[in-house]
Amino acid sequence: MKKTILSTVAVAAAFGAFAAPSPKFENGEFFGNPLLDHHFCADPTAVEYNGRLFVYGTNDHQQYDESPVKTNNTYECIKTLSMMSTADMANWTYHGEIPVGEIAPWIVNSWAPSVISRKEKDGKTHFYMYFSNSGCGTGVITATHPLGPWTSPLQKSLVDQQSDFTKKCKVPFDPGAAIGPDGTGYLAFGGAESRLIKLGADLISVVGEATIPPAPFHFEANELNFIGDTCVYTYNVDWTDHEPWPCDCPKPIGCSMVYETSKTPLDEKSWKMRGEYNQNPGMFGHMFCNNHTHLHKFKGKWYLIYHDQELQKSLLPQTGGFRNINIDICEVDEATVTFKPVKNTRKGVEQVEKLDPRRRVQGETAAATSGMAFTRLPQLGNLAAKPKEDGAWVAVRGADFGPKAPAKFTFSARGKGKIEVRLDKPDGTLVASGTVDAGDSFKTTSIKTKAPATGEHAVFVVLAGNMELDWWAFGTPAK
Repeated sequence: MKKTILSTVAVAAAFGAFAAPSPKFENGEFFGNPLLDHHFCADPTAVEYNGRLFVYGTNDHQQYDESPVKTNNTYECIKTLSMMSTADMANWTYHGEIPVGEIAPWIVNSWAPSVISRKEKDGKTHFYMYFSNSGCGTGVITATHPLGPWTSPLQKSLVDQQSDFTKKCKVPFDPGAAIGPDGTGYLAFGGAESRLIKLGADLISVVGEATIPPAPFHFEANELNFIGDTCVYTYNVDWTDHEPWPCDCPKPIGCSMVYETSKTPLDEKSWKMRGEYNQNPGMFGHMFCNNHTHLHKFKGKWYLIYHDQELQKSLLPQTGGFRNINIDICEVDEATVTFKPVKNTRKGVEQVEKLDPRRRVQGETAAATSGMAFTRLPQLGNLAAKPKEDGAWVAVRGADFGPKAPAKFTFSARGKGKIEVRLDKPDGTLVASGTVDAGDSFKTTSIKTKAPATGEHAVFVVLAGNMELDWWAFGTPAK
């Protein structure tokens, strides 16, 4: 069978008979982690746009789908980046992948992205996505919307092993980018050694030579943030015992995340090590694995986005190093730029706003799923939910119906099958049910509700047959 990257999202082909109940919904309780329960991805980065948080990561799922070896994630097949977004931190919309290998056919791989944005003279917000071109360099792609279309402004890596400004950095990958309060852009990169360089005004070039911020026992996972006028550099320390530890803070454990701060980031002597802020996932009862985090402030709260390897236990017959993205609260004292150590949890974070079930909800938007695949539609970043087995479901949580129950349920679907809408659990109160008989084109259908829905509920949309669901809403949906 001919391999394709983007024609169909690979969940169904990859897992086949391994469809399993969601690890995010058990015994009537929702868990926040992992963000997606049907897709392997790692090395997160994020950007806010129009009230939504867009998260991107290394597409481990492509490695599982395309590699004949399913027991060891070796990363060499990965030439796409995964995309997802949320407005409420509980319900996540899966947007598919950025086809980096098609956009920039000169790359070896695309791993570990870092995204920044700024509003420019044309009035548009421009997005700059830096990524590891395997271990040999750092590439960049750009867009004017967080879903793309993305383009490659360069025909080579921005930074590579032959670049004369890296001070002989052997592995110039795992980029971390940030824009300072004065508009200056910075890029950190490097494996087993750290480098930091000023970006050009166009953000797709560099200025001068790289500096070498002190980063004892450096391994990988570089990231930059600014909190006020303070630059925060975070990275992953190696697996050794870190002796002797040269800093005036407790030494970190193996393969954990540490941070240091500076107000003048290009001054190598200005950096102060602040210590460990997130231990390896293995210290929280999960599998030990490499570590990569992203710090982000969204709607007034700081979050730590990171990966572990727990999802594969639910989806695969045996584990093989395939990772998933999680999120937990990070308590930050902004006045002193001090982080309270973050604990990895299964619960995740609280929902920050309610979902309006009277507005269109995409079929690929979910707090949890079971037995569902997702297929790409022509609209950018839009997918459809497709059951791999009868009784598959996609669920959202925190849907606020208010005091007045809607009289109808409206949805857009194609193919042939059945749809049921239930409250609070997959076999909960049946609110609506109907059939789908729409052929190859999507058809909008409204059906009368069978039971009233008021107040706040989780909504389970249960599908059967050979059908695809584009979107749903209660009442007459507002777009």
